Amino acid sequence: MTKRKSLEPLVWLLFSVGGMAAAMLIPVLLFLFGLAFPLDWLPAPDHAYLLSVLRHPVTRLVLFGLCVLALFHWAHRFRYMMYDGLRLEQFSMLIVLTCYGGAVIGSGMAAYLLLRA
Repeated sequence: MTKRKSLEPLVWLLFSVGGMAAAMLIPVLLFLFGLAFPLDWLPAPDHAYLLSVLRHPVTRLVLFGLCVLALFHWAHRFRYMMYDGLRLEQFSMLIVLTCYGGAVIGSGMAAYLLLRA
């Protein structure tokens, strides 16, 4: 009897890593670019410097990874909110396709935007 392999461990891994990465990096970016630089608490880097940092491949890879992991964290959390919170388990396949499909499409959009910059 062959055992069917599940993608559930991979999805839980993406969920946990995405939550950790989002919790560590997004507040720092929001603080810097949402408060510290606009309110002159810290000297803001000039546009040319930020553009050169953004054009570096490692920066693009980190930003892409952050986007992908945060999107898959959202997808998994939203999926189980639909199952457990709204009791919509009968629409399981539609919910899975919508949640993870949205994460894949969002990841593709993030890749496109980061490659264009």
